[in-house]
Amino acid sequence: MTRKRFAIELGYGADLHGEDMTKAAVRAVRDAVSRSCLCGILEICGRDRFQGVFVDARIGVPRPDNVDHAVVLAAIPIGEKTLEVVQGGMLTPGLEVPCFGPGASNIVMACAVLTVSVDEAGRIPAAATPGT
Repeated sequence: MTRKRFAIELGYGADLHGEDMTKAAVRAVRDAVSRSCLCGILEICGRDRFQGVFVDARIGVPRPDNVDHAVVLAAIPIGEKTLEVVQGGMLTPGLEVPCFGPGASNIVMACAVLTVSVDEAGRIPAAATPGT
């Protein structure tokens, strides 16, 4: 299998009141996905659906161990998915709102990089034109 990168998209997400690393990470992934249109996989790569598509997500948050990987992966709508969570993002002073997150007064910011790759072997050959 030969993978070729097709697109790289960046996203940003935050949790304003609960210091929830997973929530910020999911929002960063959704932000990246919301700015991507992968029509070229179907039109240029000659596919009839998103077979042979891989999405590798890399997320930076202040507390990587507090991220629920399954929840973040579920936010990626297509492809075979992988996730790497690293130290990054940012914490900045915010405001404690007890009904949203008792004892949490920091804003959590997460950064996401989604790399979409395609398997060249999964390419569907163009249909032959009649009479050629």
